[in-house]
Amino acid sequence: MATRHLVRTVILQSLYEWDFFDQKRDIVAILERNLEEFAPGIDEPEFAWKILKGVIDHLKQIDQVITKAAPEWPLEKIAIIDRNILRVGLYELLYADHEEVPPKVAINEAIEMAKSFGGPSAGRFINGVLGTIYRTMKEGETKKND
Repeated sequence: MATRHLVRTVILQSLYEWDFFDQKRDIVAILERNLEEFAPGIDEPEFAWKILKGVIDHLKQIDQVITKAAPEWPLEKIAIIDRNILRVGLYELLYADHEEVPPKVAINEAIEMAKSFGGPSAGRFINGVLGTIYRTMKEGETKKND
């Protein structure tokens, strides 16, 4: 498993635990423990902290995007694992440096996590939501350049 893919799965696991306990546990302590236990000696620990900080800092905006992109799925009704896969994917898609993580890589990584950790239709759901948002982003860029 590539380092960044491993980091994303550890972040996902940490966000899942944090969300499961209604965001009342210390997310920093959760990630520290999970990195130590599941990814000791990874090459880029700063990548994990950058993504976690980005997701937490933009959580309200990310959740609003999810709500808008999947109106038939209220946020609290989306499975915890799928909700947090979307959060990581959307952070990378909307806020991360696209030179470091190209949008298609962010989408692909989220789909792979959904296939590995989500239910039978999670990959299609994640692909649909992130694909819709990505197309909207591309349309916005096209309009800016017109």
